[in-house]
Amino acid sequence: MEKRVLSKLKEIVGKENVLNSPEELYVYSYNALYYQQQLPEAAILPNSAQQISSILKLANEERFGVVPRGSGTGLSGGSVPSENSIVLVMNNWNRVLELDEENLTAWVEPGVITGQFQSVVEMKGLLYPPDPGSSMICTLGGNVAENAGGLRGLKYGVTKNYVMGIEVILPNGDIVLLGGKNIKDVAGYNMKDVLIGSEGTLGIFTKILLRLLPKPETNQTMLVSFSVMNDAAKTVSEIIAAKIVPSCLEFLDNTTIKAVEAYAKLGLNTTSGAMLLIEVDGRKQIVEEDFAVIENICRKNNATSVQMARDTKEAIGLRAARKSAYAALARATPTVLSEDVAVPRSELAKIVESIQSISKKNNIPIGIFGHSGDGNLHPLCLTDENDNDNYARAQKSVEEIYDAVLSLKGTITGEHGIGLAKRDYLEKAISLSPLQMMNSLKNIFD
Repeated sequence: MEKRVLSKLKEIVGKENVLNSPEELYVYSYNALYYQQQLPEAAILPNSAQQISSILKLANEERFGVVPRGSGTGLSGGSVPSENSIVLVMNNWNRVLELDEENLTAWVEPGVITGQFQSVVEMKGLLYPPDPGSSMICTLGGNVAENAGGLRGLKYGVTKNYVMGIEVILPNGDIVLLGGKNIKDVAGYNMKDVLIGSEGTLGIFTKILLRLLPKPETNQTMLVSFSVMNDAAKTVSEIIAAKIVPSCLEFLDNTTIKAVEAYAKLGLNTTSGAMLLIEVDGRKQIVEEDFAVIENICRKNNATSVQMARDTKEAIGLRAARKSAYAALARATPTVLSEDVAVPRSELAKIVESIQSISKKNNIPIGIFGHSGDGNLHPLCLTDENDNDNYARAQKSVEEIYDAVLSLKGTITGEHGIGLAKRDYLEKAISLSPLQMMNSLKNIFD
């Protein structure tokens, strides 16, 4: 980047808020599981919406890219810079601006940590349901940009179901407010929802209005082990068929169980073919009734153990088995190719079987875990990028997983987004006309 452009950026935000040495910029060249050898031209720490507006106007004049970034916990490279771009660091925008208990809403800045926000609202007897695996470090702005899901997605939905309004800086520098506290509002196109999940390509969020729910009266948690995968898959289908909607219905395969136990020492049975983490919440009597039905379904389908959480502390411990899956598998191998696929729930057993066959055929260990209740799985290929043959087989496995998913009318990403990691596969997943519509929409915003 030319010195005169860098000087203009320093004029806008102050020289202390412009990072441009290689040592300072290295951390912004990667996110949780995606890295490319491309440093940004600079990392900018803005302090106001007007500063961001000025930066985007300058970017149009000088023709450089702007990549917004929160905690960098994304898994598809959405916050990783490409050539001739700066990173806009937003994780210092971390205030809860308003908690409106009368309207069950909250205005927040995009850098608020998701888990911390959940703790704040729960102290008021409220609930913010979206619960990504990285909730203790990811930001609400990043969640909105990726339309993040999480463990409670089966019952409560994903981030878009809880966003009522957004203040956004458009690419030309305009500051726009979309949505509001009205429960019903159909005046014009729903532009707010166009921005949710747009991965930072259509604008930069500076304020977010979130919908809250009353906190459930109680919840119960169990961790169930099975000898074989099919029994776990059948259990999931029968729970849904029984018209019970758990708040959490998560799945771990044997490869993941072994990695989690080696990593977290939770006392898991490493001989289990599969495990289900199941949670039910709501009114106490209904929770107890549903839980009894679920337990009977599990035992009928050959569960080898059913471990009930006796209190909140133990429930958190059981959830840790699922939430540590990424870290555990990443620790077990030099390189992880992290995937995020989804299929109709009825096809869950088929896609798990296909992934296991791909793993065996290509001699690449693949850990599988995810949100079995909504058909969203995370196959992680365990490989070593320094071993050319092994890495090539892992990449081949990823492509074959995509093909298997698409053959079942699934999608190549359920919640992590496309980013840089999957952009070459997007044309496989989406036909030409919708892609042209997306390009046209992007051009309009630009």
